[in-house]
Amino acid sequence: VPAGLKLANCKVLAMDMDSTLINIECIDEIAGVVGVKDKVSEITEAAMRGEIKDFSESLRRRVALLEGAPAGALDEVYEEKLRLNPGAERLITTAQAAGIKVLLVSGGFTFFTERLRARLNLDSAHANTLEIENGVLTGRVLGHILDADAKATHLREFARTHGASTDQIIAMGDGANDLKMLANAGFPVAYHAKPLVRQQTRYALNVSGLDGVLNWFES
Repeated sequence: VPAGLKLANCKVLAMDMDSTLINIECIDEIAGVVGVKDKVSEITEAAMRGEIKDFSESLRRRVALLEGAPAGALDEVYEEKLRLNPGAERLITTAQAAGIKVLLVSGGFTFFTERLRARLNLDSAHANTLEIENGVLTGRVLGHILDADAKATHLREFARTHGASTDQIIAMGDGANDLKMLANAGFPVAYHAKPLVRQQTRYALNVSGLDGVLNWFES
């Protein structure tokens, strides 16, 4: 990072959710509750490594395996499995104190992003919506799937809304579907990321928590 740069020079912090802001891949954990974790996480891993080029198709395949799961499985994952990654709260509160707007943009699910948005007082959150009928998952996603292109679009629109140029954006992600979003940020950060993502991203946090980013800026 250029010497002497202050955090307040930035205007936007955009973050992926699964394995970036939080410690888990929510879809894998939902699958665990209903006994199909191996099948689902195999597809998740391949997608995040960039081996499955069509994220939307990979998500549809995984969600289809959740058909019939009780909606309570989502609560169980949120309450019992989901934890913020180390440094998450410090990064976000410090960024907010510096006047930075925070966007959570995920190929995961609104059930989780909305709870995190409220809990962390985030400015905006976007994700996919699981269809639930009569208290069970139908195995379908409602509406357009939020894929890599949509992540980048949401970031661009959010930045425009808040008057942020590319060099005033910090973006953080770990998987192949974050690359297009990261490409729209002056400070793209690969967080404990897949090799493909580390190779293509200018900055990386491989060991430290999310708040390691703060060390790069003068206070």
